[in-house]
Amino acid sequence: MEIEQSNQNPDSQYFIMALSTEIPGLYRYAHSITGSKEEAEDLVGDTIVRAIERAEQYRNEASLKTWLHSILYHLAIDRARHNAHEISVKDVEILWRDDSYSVNAEAVAERAESADELREALIHLPHHYRNAVVLHDGEGFSANEVAAILDISLPAAKQRIRRGRMMLVSALARQEERRAANVGVPLGCWDAREQISSYIDGELDSSERAMLEAHLAKCATCPPLYQALAGTTVSLGRLHDPNTVIPATLADRIRRYLYSDQAHRTMNRGRE
Repeated sequence: MEIEQSNQNPDSQYFIMALSTEIPGLYRYAHSITGSKEEAEDLVGDTIVRAIERAEQYRNEASLKTWLHSILYHLAIDRARHNAHEISVKDVEILWRDDSYSVNAEAVAERAESADELREALIHLPHHYRNAVVLHDGEGFSANEVAAILDISLPAAKQRIRRGRMMLVSALARQEERRAANVGVPLGCWDAREQISSYIDGELDSSERAMLEAHLAKCATCPPLYQALAGTTVSLGRLHDPNTVIPATLADRIRRYLYSDQAHRTMNRGRE
């Protein structure tokens, strides 16, 4: 995006330039949670307008990136309609509590490698969980930053990440689940599966890690679930392309607004 000359004051110009650098990441995030390029463009455009309108509220208490993603998240939630095909949190919890539940890890991994299939699966996650897992695993925000963006507690953010990961794997697993017996395996499967997300994030202590690894070494159904979780987590990270190219129409729309007299007046009015 080219920077045009303007008569705006240095503070306004600096803020606008900072906004411009965040647009590719905002577009990538919006595209992942909506699955629609058109909706993503609208969300990013409205996010920039909202940021300009509220420029005086930004006090550097959070990074500009976190603040902008929070604005976009709340705009997306305001527009969200319930999807009849969304996965039920309760149903997924029941599935993952069942010791015999598993998935075809290779099939899940293959689907997760396709950005289109991954985004299609994400659409089946309820908004709150979809946003948490995309922000954490897709955009690389820490759990603390996810909590700030979603305006929830850290434990709630971690729970949404954990459940979001499980729902994503189940959404990708469209084939019949494999079932097997697990006699004499350390830990119950649900106990192990509750810890897998923390294991992926390196948050277990040595004894917890050893117990979980012993379970994964002997369990017939949990290893594919772990592999699928780890694989989709990595695949989401690949959606974070630092070279994301935003559509030319979106770039032109935002550029014209950022350097318009209207944006200049809005920002100055907020500082008066």
